Amino acid sequence: MSFEHLPDGLGIGVPAPRLTWTLPPGCGFQEAYELELDRDGTIHRTGRVQGADQILVAWPGEPLASRERVAVRVRVWSPAAAEPSAWSEPGVVEAGLLEPADWRAVPVGAGWDEDPEAARRPARVRRDFRLERPVSRARLYVSAHGLYEVEINGRRVGDEALAPGWTVYPHRLRYRTHDVTGHLTEGANTIGAWLGDGWYRGKYGFDGGTRNIYGTDQALIAQLEITHDDGTTVVVATDGTWTAAPGPVLTSGLYEGETYDARLHDPGRSAPGRAESGDREPARTGSRDPATLVAPSGPPVRCTQDVPPVAVTRLDDGRHLLDFGQNLVGRLRVTVDGPEGAEITIRHAEVLQDGEPATRPLREAYATDTLILSGGGPLTWEPRFTLHGFRHAEITGWPGELTPESVTARVHHTDMRRTGWFECSDPMINRLHENVVWSMRGNFVDIPTDCPQRDERLGWTGDIQVFAPTASFLYDCAGMLDSWLTDVGLEQLPDGTIPWYVPVIPGEPMWTPIQPGAAWGDVATLTPWTLYQRFGDIALLRRHYPMARAWVDLVERLAGPSRLWDTGFQLGDWLDPAAPPDDPAAGRTDRYLVATAYFAHSARHLALSAHELGETRDAERYGALAEEVTEAFRRRYVTDSGRMTSDSPTAYALALVFGLLAPQQRRTAGDRLARLVLADDARIATGFVGTPLICDALTDTGHLDVAYRLLTQTECPSWLYPVTMGVTTVWERWDSMRPDGTLNPGGMTSFNHYALGAVADWLHRIVGGVTATAPGYREMVFRPRPGGGISWARTRHDTPYGTASLAWEATGTGLIVQAEVPDGCRATAELPGCPPVRLGPGRHVLDSAKLAASAA
Repeated sequence: MSFEHLPDGLGIGVPAPRLTWTLPPGCGFQEAYELELDRDGTIHRTGRVQGADQILVAWPGEPLASRERVAVRVRVWSPAAAEPSAWSEPGVVEAGLLEPADWRAVPVGAGWDEDPEAARRPARVRRDFRLERPVSRARLYVSAHGLYEVEINGRRVGDEALAPGWTVYPHRLRYRTHDVTGHLTEGANTIGAWLGDGWYRGKYGFDGGTRNIYGTDQALIAQLEITHDDGTTVVVATDGTWTAAPGPVLTSGLYEGETYDARLHDPGRSAPGRAESGDREPARTGSRDPATLVAPSGPPVRCTQDVPPVAVTRLDDGRHLLDFGQNLVGRLRVTVDGPEGAEITIRHAEVLQDGEPATRPLREAYATDTLILSGGGPLTWEPRFTLHGFRHAEITGWPGELTPESVTARVHHTDMRRTGWFECSDPMINRLHENVVWSMRGNFVDIPTDCPQRDERLGWTGDIQVFAPTASFLYDCAGMLDSWLTDVGLEQLPDGTIPWYVPVIPGEPMWTPIQPGAAWGDVATLTPWTLYQRFGDIALLRRHYPMARAWVDLVERLAGPSRLWDTGFQLGDWLDPAAPPDDPAAGRTDRYLVATAYFAHSARHLALSAHELGETRDAERYGALAEEVTEAFRRRYVTDSGRMTSDSPTAYALALVFGLLAPQQRRTAGDRLARLVLADDARIATGFVGTPLICDALTDTGHLDVAYRLLTQTECPSWLYPVTMGVTTVWERWDSMRPDGTLNPGGMTSFNHYALGAVADWLHRIVGGVTATAPGYREMVFRPRPGGGISWARTRHDTPYGTASLAWEATGTGLIVQAEVPDGCRATAELPGCPPVRLGPGRHVLDSAKLAASAA
């Protein structure tokens, strides 16, 4: 039993959370279910409810009140069983603070004056209190202006990083609920917190960044609610009784890194029984509208893996150069002993240039952490409020010998559940797929970012629009992306314009003021639809429908009666490899062809969404609009024979995959696309827009062999060229590093960027053969399309209903296939040369040669 899209039910922010369960193994199908709610000993049962629903089922009882805790379990009836299943293990859901009136806490921070234009030393805040009786239950509801880490009685609360994350703070600030019962004791207690600037007031953004984007304060918002064994309660909330003091973190920034002076650390700062030191003073209180405090809809950022160095090299000047063998996002944890005042400096870089860390691509993200030792013995330390994108680290000032055991890289990202796996007989393609996974991990840091290392790290809308199908296969990202899409809607301009990136921060002169742009703005229509298809959440589709409709209505006005979006600023096929390094939008494809194609595609998907939501008039209206735009597209950009006015791979890919050609034009267009690809020896000639589509366009028009030629090309530009260079993530540019080992001279040169990795969706569906044909994979097709010399492939996806998998191996006569269909689902196997085979839940072994023979 699970609730909404959350890993657990503690602190849920909706009073009627939807319920999801998986069926007992071997059950087959559910024909009815019964739910039981245990509300503190009061049992409510629904009785037998006829139906197969088991994903995001409506809450069956009275809504939760704030703080209410309910145990929920389910049993099901299957067609073949006379009796219901056993009851499931109960899942426990507990509401957070659902009403603004529940909050007493106010923001508290440094009590001293600060220069808002300078880097400010972060504060630590604390409060002592006594408890006169044993504790039976305690909850901490906590957030911050900036970033926080909380301690109670000297013990860390939770394990999340960069909390509370980045939302559109004026409208939504997340708080998290922690069970801290075990942290408290009868008698003296202390709660304290470390604070950091983060996105709230830190320097962030382009060209030196902007400080204080959301405010100048740095403050904790915390409410500790304690229930004693006799039922009495105590509330310890941030207010004027708290004290503040400068901490041992001297400076901290998401781009800059962190400086920590261990000589200034007071280990008893959050421990009880310590006399107040003279450097403490009353904390300064601020204000926060409690109506803007919201519970999370997805998991937080956490450390998910430790990676040891694979090489430690001592340079002649005493520096140490570390290679972790993997480009990752996180920070170093070091264990070191040295004299008081010794200063250790750590710089980070993704790649080396002439044996030195290549920091030019970081631009003004200095990515430097500094540790000043106290001389008090061995110290284990890692920064608190920064993350870096790196494979290599340079350490200066290390006292004595630096051994690999002294340093580990700690990988951080939103702690989503992994749901998708793929491998095949080609090790280079496997490395490409792993690179896609690592780039997703590095760029899903509370929001879907564009790159994790340089002075940017923004939630670019177009990038996730093209990558969402891949992302939603690899990880359960529904809750995280639902939250981010909520912020996209909040940042949408009154006229319907979708920003280039969300949350919005200053981006003059190119990105501010905000202008509507195709492919980027279309995240409003296409990404909610993708998430609905992959996770089966129609409420998510409904929630973001007004945003999608406002976007399409805007483009309709911009296009006017001609139905051609052929005016305004457009990025086109961004980062087409033919574009010069200093002008990534100057690709081979007419930017307005791209814009009009996306107009038709978004209008069609809006009509599909309206149909699913029962909005019949809207479905008819936007379906008709999509057809009008399609006709206009053909008249302007397609000849009668099917040739495009922009004779480029992206133009053909768009027209074919988006369904913009007449049936008689598709053959010509597909053949021309294949010829263009082969004329350039199957090197990539597409950017952000064309790359996710080109393999499907070739596959759908009978040129699967050419798609595999593209996939397996190793010359630059290609997907496998970076693999030949030994890289471990996807690049932003096809030639971020040139064949001679030099870096691309453009100002945008990231070595960790997921957009061009969107080809992994084609790997999952075409090479791996697993495709959803109904929301949430309730219906799916197993349709592998072997080629490219690949002799076997294995694909597995944990759908909302359970695990679906397909493993195929080529034999001398066909394919041997092992398929797994989750309980509650159906599949159709469509093997090459064979009639379709319907499959129910369970494991199946199919031999294509035998199937073909029996059909004959």
